[in-house]
Amino acid sequence: MRGKTWVEISKNALTGNVRAFRKHVGNKTAVMAVVKSNAYGHGLVPVAQLADAEGAAWFGVDNVDEGIALRQAGIAKPILILGYTLNGRLKDCVDHRLSFVVYNLETVNALRALKLKKIPTNPPLSAKAAFVHLKIETGTTRQGISGAELRKLAQELKKTPGVVIEGASTHFANIEDTTDHSYAEQQRIRFQEGLSILEKEGIDPPWKHAACSAATVLFPDTYFNIVRLGISMYGLWSSKETLAVAKQKHRLLKLMPVLTWKTIVAQVKKVKKGTPVSYGLTERVTRDSKLAVLPIGYWDGYDRKLSSVGHVLIRGRRCKIMGRVCMNMCVVDVTDVPNVRVEDEVVLIGSQKKEYLSADEVASQCGTINYELVTRVNPMIPRIVR
Repeated sequence: MRGKTWVEISKNALTGNVRAFRKHVGNKTAVMAVVKSNAYGHGLVPVAQLADAEGAAWFGVDNVDEGIALRQAGIAKPILILGYTLNGRLKDCVDHRLSFVVYNLETVNALRALKLKKIPTNPPLSAKAAFVHLKIETGTTRQGISGAELRKLAQELKKTPGVVIEGASTHFANIEDTTDHSYAEQQRIRFQEGLSILEKEGIDPPWKHAACSAATVLFPDTYFNIVRLGISMYGLWSSKETLAVAKQKHRLLKLMPVLTWKTIVAQVKKVKKGTPVSYGLTERVTRDSKLAVLPIGYWDGYDRKLSSVGHVLIRGRRCKIMGRVCMNMCVVDVTDVPNVRVEDEVVLIGSQKKEYLSADEVASQCGTINYELVTRVNPMIPRIVR
């Protein structure tokens, strides 16, 4: 039985997007499906299973618990923890064969405390080892190190028993929100310089990666041998600038939105002209009206900034949010929609009949980006693959 609100995940859209990107990058480049943060709100396990079946070679998560959840769901392919890994969770990484990024000497000391055994130069995936990816700082000024610090870290890792330097990576700071990609090119060059530092230390990581979704769409020289598919795997464009440059460069992919978010009508009521609606009396109806109460609010991830400006779809018609979005409810104007009944289906993001509410449109009304909008859909809401 469905709940009061649910998220539908399109199997055809998700697998179609992965297939399109695999064709786009070619056979020599592997694809990492980035499923961190509950797969950008789409559902960690179901999305990973679909991407796995479609040929994703790697999976990117934020933390150990996400990685373990994938292992328990039967994902056997390599998994990389992209966020910070607590020193106290490094043993879990070893036990579950989770790769992780490293950029602190403190992490090296914690790895030594595990007293791992020395392993062969090219160990099998089943080896009891710590598989690490060095995070190279190139200009995003977040995770990562460069120069002498990178050299020192590499030297210390190389001396640590049971450690396999499996990869090296960086992340672009300004490749999505601009049509001027000169800064991104500087970062690509700095990444190459970081790889040269490692090479001088006798380290040639088998996996090298820099490309996010936007870079994967636009710039083949950022691929190295694996790309990280994030927002675009979910059928959403990184930005309007990325879409514009993709058209200009004739590198446009047909991306299909994967997520549809729905709720129901909980009550229909008639009110007189001038009646205030919801908390704070911030909005009053300007005519005799018919309103629908929806059991959805900011606890669910339906942003309070949509108060008095957002819309939903009911019976294929746009219906405006009236007054403030509450914690568990909101109210919409259905005066011009005939025959609205209790438990009618309501679309918050997605299509209904000929109308469509895109994640980009709703995010714009909230003053944010599509990434945040979908990622913040409450993870307790069921994700249903269709």
